[in-house]
Amino acid sequence: MEKIKILVVDDESRMRKLVKDFLVRENYEVLEAGDGEEALDIFYREKDIALLILDVMMPKINGWNVCREIRETSKVPIIMLTAKAEEEDELNGFDLGVDEYISKPFSPKILVARVGAILRRSQKTGTEENHLAAGGIVIDRSAHMVTVDGERVDLSFKEFELLTYFVENQGIALSREKILNHVWNYDYFGDARTIDTHVKKLRAKIGKKGDYIKTIWGMGYKFEVDNR
Repeated sequence: MEKIKILVVDDESRMRKLVKDFLVRENYEVLEAGDGEEALDIFYREKDIALLILDVMMPKINGWNVCREIRETSKVPIIMLTAKAEEEDELNGFDLGVDEYISKPFSPKILVARVGAILRRSQKTGTEENHLAAGGIVIDRSAHMVTVDGERVDLSFKEFELLTYFVENQGIALSREKILNHVWNYDYFGDARTIDTHVKKLRAKIGKKGDYIKTIWGMGYKFEVDNR
């Protein structure tokens, strides 16, 4: 079986090596580029790259422009790395079609977890793309419908998005900030405790399956199916 190919683009060789070492341990094939121009050359030459990890500040062509050019012809998942944590930079990234935005410094283990989650989502095709299933919960994205053990459950729009995000990221600890950023799409600037309220309502609506949504005290939540 061929390894999944990931292109890591950063002008700092130590950063590339750090990311590469963690990805190689997870059996990914890793290609490297030190600037945006080299990244585009490799991307067009290789054809079968499954995901890009792309730094913003680079010589020759910056990360935003690399992303913009790739998005003209490809929907390949892109994770942006940047030392800037300003909101407009994050909004810019998502406007360009970035799948994930991670600010430096970051935990390589978290980066690898995000890579896995994004690849699982992007590699689903056909009917699988519109359907997610876990522990008796079935999500039909095209119909915006959820069933639990065959029984339909009526969820609000945000409850539906929240449950979908949890199921897509099974086994991954998600901070309240990350959930807020993804489910509320940066259009909510209030207290992150709004997530706790939605989780409480979601748990109540899906009954016993609500136990799959584990609370990680002081951090956030993790969706994990009990196989007992």
